[in-house]
Parts: sequence; structure tokens; C-alpha cells
Amino acid sequence: MHILLFNEYYPPDTSATAKMAAQVAETLAQHHRVTVVAGRPSYDPEEYYPFALLRRDTRNNVEVERVGSTAYPRHKMKRRVSNYLSYLALAVPRALAIRADVVLAMTDPPVAGIAGAFVARLGGRPFVYNIRDLYPDMALGGDIVRPSSWVARWESMHRRALRQAARVIVLGDDMRARILSKGVAPERVVVVRDGTSFPTSSPGVDDPVVQEIRGVLPFVALHAGNLGFYGAWDTLLAAARILQNENAGLVFIGEGAILPPCRRLPPMPQTFASCRFVPPPKFRT
Repeated sequence: MHILLFNEYYPPDTSATAKMAAQVAETLAQHHRVTVVAGRPSYDPEEYYPFALLRRDTRNNVEVERVGSTAYPRHKMKRRVSNYLSYLALAVPRALAIRADVVLAMTDPPVAGIAGAFVARLGGRPFVYNIRDLYPDMALGGDIVRPSSWVARWESMHRRALRQAARVIVLGDDMRARILSKGVAPERVVVVRDGTSFPTSSPGVDDPVVQEIRGVLPFVALHAGNLGFYGAWDTLLAAARILQNENAGLVFIGEGAILPPCRRLPPMPQTFASCRFVPPPKFRT
């Protein structure tokens, strides 16, 4: 079977969806032919590529076709939108020219599922939708967009893509309930939970990594991941101020669009040790 995976980010991009897309594609490639249509690396990539209208390479038995989208840093929304639109403008025609048996779309950019459904519909191929982020719900909930006629049109197109999908893959039960509320048949929505492999034994308090994270605090709540536009960051930072004399704190390990504004907050008292931002380590796999 020839599977076409539609997602803007793919390694050497370092985003979570890039890594998940690679994991899905490489696993499928053990038994099938897999082609990924991606954009130029732009999400804190480990390697930058010069502009080319189309660049082909093979990574771990996966055929990767990269269209010549813009590659602006993602921290400013207008530039991120430029990356999205230039990717879609080039990726959709390219995907239409690839005679795959199945079209599999993820959610980068936020309308990738709509584009993937369009490609599958024109080509008469089955469509599978792997939802990592639920749009436009997230954009509305995060006040990135406000209710309007064009957002209502976005939702209408998204529901059409959902109804077209032979399978809708979601991360958990809450997301599944939201998808079902949009009129998708229950038998077509499946939960596939992301996970990780844990060591057989947990590191002790004397472990150097634990000490680096904990610092001087006896109790730490840790957020490890993207510090993006969506999240109650103001609430968490306010909680950190409340905890400043409670021997407890919050540690954020990661980067993202919201990190620079958070670091520009007014200086806190010297005794305040309950909120720290730690750069993500470079893990080897």
C-alpha cells in the first residue's frame, strides 16, 4: 500500500508533531510505501534547507517531499501564517500528483485535515485524519480568533472533512467526545494515546538531572513541553508568585512563542525561587 502523509513539520523540524509524524511514517514504512509531503524546516530545525521549489530525500525508508514554503521562525503569528499558506499553496498540488492509495493528514497547519480531505476526495482515495490539535476549537478557546462568519465557515469545512474520514484518530476520550458532538459516527473515531518508554527504575533525588530540575526546592511541579500560544500561562505564573514562600515551585522545561514574553516579566524578589525556565536538553535517540 502507498500511504501519503500530509503534515507541514517533519524532521529535522523539532516540533512534537514532526516527531510524531516521523514515528507514524517510519512504523508504517516497515510494511508499506510511505510518502510525506512536508514544508521547509522552520520549527527550530536541527538543519536549515535553502529554498527549492521541491526537494526530495529519503529518511529511514520514508520518501520525504518538501515543498518550497517560507521558513520564518514561528514566534510571530503573521510569519507563522505565511509558512502555513505557502505550504498549502504548494503541498496540495504536489499531493494531488502523487498516486497514493490512502491519504493520512495530521493537524499542522491547522487546516491540514481539510486540505488532506480535499486531496483524497479529488483522487477518490480513502482519507484518515490523525488529530493532534482540534481546530478551530483551540483557536477560539485561546482567543486567537473570535467568532465570525469565516470561523463558522472553517468549522463547517472541518466537519465535512471529519465526516469524510474513514477513520478519525484522536488522543483521548475528551477529544473523542468533542468529535462525536460534531456528528461523526462513533465506530469511525478511535483513541490512540501517545506514550513514552519509562526506565525500569525512577531516578533518585541525588540524580544530577533531578537536582538540576529541582534546584533548592523540596517540591516541584514540572511542565515539560511546548510553551505555545495556548495555555493558562498567566494563571501558572500567578500561582508561582503565591508559592514563593511555600518551599514549592513550578519549573518549565521547553521553548515556544510565549517564552520571551514570560521572561520579560518584572523582576521578582530574590527570595522567589519557585518559577524557573530551563532550556530543553538535546536528547540523543
